[in-house]
Amino acid sequence: MEKVKTTSTKQLQGSLQNGLHGELAVPGDKSISHRGIMFGAISEGTTVLHHFLTAEDCLSTLKAFQQLGVPITRDGETVTIQGVGLHGLKQAEQPLDMGNSGTTTRLIMGLLAGQDFPSELTGDASLSKRPMKRVSDPLAEMGANIEVTDGHLPAVINGEKLHGVDYHLKVASAQVKSALILAGLQADGVSILVEKQPTRNHTEKMLRAFGAEIETESDDVTITVHPQPHMHGITLNVPGDMSSAAFFMVAASLVPGSKITLRNVGMNDTRTGLYSILKRMGGKISLSNEQTMGEPTADLTVEAAELHPIEIGAAEIPAVIDELPLVALLAAKAKGVSKITGAGELRVKETDRISAIVTEFNKMGIDIQELDDGFVIDGRKPWRVVDSQLDSHGDHRIGMVMATAALLVNQPLTLTGADSINISYPEFFDDLATLISR
Repeated sequence: MEKVKTTSTKQLQGSLQNGLHGELAVPGDKSISHRGIMFGAISEGTTVLHHFLTAEDCLSTLKAFQQLGVPITRDGETVTIQGVGLHGLKQAEQPLDMGNSGTTTRLIMGLLAGQDFPSELTGDASLSKRPMKRVSDPLAEMGANIEVTDGHLPAVINGEKLHGVDYHLKVASAQVKSALILAGLQADGVSILVEKQPTRNHTEKMLRAFGAEIETESDDVTITVHPQPHMHGITLNVPGDMSSAAFFMVAASLVPGSKITLRNVGMNDTRTGLYSILKRMGGKISLSNEQTMGEPTADLTVEAAELHPIEIGAAEIPAVIDELPLVALLAAKAKGVSKITGAGELRVKETDRISAIVTEFNKMGIDIQELDDGFVIDGRKPWRVVDSQLDSHGDHRIGMVMATAALLVNQPLTLTGADSINISYPEFFDDLATLISR
């Protein structure tokens, strides 16, 4: 299996004299780009995605569905999908390579579980360490036949006829929920899924736009999936990715003298955890040009601010899970002691993100204590770099967090494994440079 490249070294931009300034349109939303390919593939007719994220993870999804017999073409950030319908996928001639994409893997498990052919999934070294029984076990309750290797990839999905299920999810995971919804579309009866906590709801909202009948109760955790929908292609403008915008939101908040505007950022209320946390910490953020049709969007203007410490527990984690390393960075500059708990899910991401953040923050002299499920951080202590060689740990988000942190020190730092950032944001350093050069 091909490994994630982690050998490249990048010289990081150090302390800034004049702050960050200017406007930026961040890349398309990663979660929505993945789902646009998948849902367009199982619909009838043509789906066109504009502002598609052309990062490695989303291209893994695109290639996998091409292998499954779906005609897909890409012209830059525009992707055109000729849907084959819910039962029109074909057996791939070779194993489907998931690359580093957990979203592709877990969602496609639910979709392929109800097809009438077998499929094999492989992934890179990092993805092959991530837990997959959290998906295969609940799918088995619906009649799925999935063989995983010691709980991980590679996996073989032997397509079976599926039945509806009444299931309470054991983990707060949008990926697991989405896999069960996609399986439920192919079942012989209605499925009722109950989440532990509300998680990002792109799957439900987008499937409704494609014509599926998915109901969410007022408690925001009970989802009813009606089977065998007649889905149709749509044209979709993918909003800017909040998880990508988050790095610049944090950078502008922390670097003195900064003021930036981020255009057309997705403001789905299951994705705005960092926005809410930053506001609570005293961040200066204003919204303009708000759009509420479909996936809500807005332009965000962010200025430098003095921040207060914060405590975050398990109830808030699903809405900010991908941005928690950035919350830790905010805490490292807040005027007091912050505590993040209930975030054990960070241990099973592309790397153990709790351990990675503690290791890298220690190199910068940040006062951080590792917990089993989070951190305690004292932002009052001055930073003192003790090791200028930072490491992404092969994880795109850790790499970008450390590049953001480097803006706050006045000595040169380098980042090993910088090319892992291509997983989700290939233009990250170019976009950062445009805000620095103004």
